[in-house]
Amino acid sequence: MRADGRAWSGTVVKKSRGLLDGANLYRRLEVRLDDGEELEVRVPRGVWDEVRVGDRLVKPAGGSARRG
Repeated sequence: MRADGRAWSGTVVKKSRGLLDGANLYRRLEVRLDDGEELEVRVPRGVWDEVRVGDRLVKPAGGSARRG
């Protein structure tokens, strides 16, 4: 599922990164939302470096995911 522009909050269950196109490093987090749904989101390096599995993330509508 894609995050789109909606607001959500949940817990990080997995961190991953990879050179999917051979040139750009993509950082992704798998997040289990409060309602049990799982979501995979791309995040910038700062967020990826800051969070650990088990941390809470929040994303306001139209904003960026951040630790919360």
